[in-house]
Amino acid sequence: MPAIVNADECSGCGTCVDECPSEAITLDEEKGLAVVDQDECVECGACEEACPNQAIKVEE
Repeated sequence: MPAIVNADECSGCGTCVDECPSEAITLDEEKGLAVVDQDECVECGACEEACPNQAIKVEE
């Protein structure tokens, strides 16, 4: 399954955006949260490893 962002934990720091090799993650500036394009996510887990708040998960 593609990555899922926990809105309660996401600080909008952008670390996951920088680490995503498929450029599937963007920041919603209005909400201050990371947003995953489910169609572009390759489920590699780079975002999950990089997130300092453990706010993003790649479920199997």
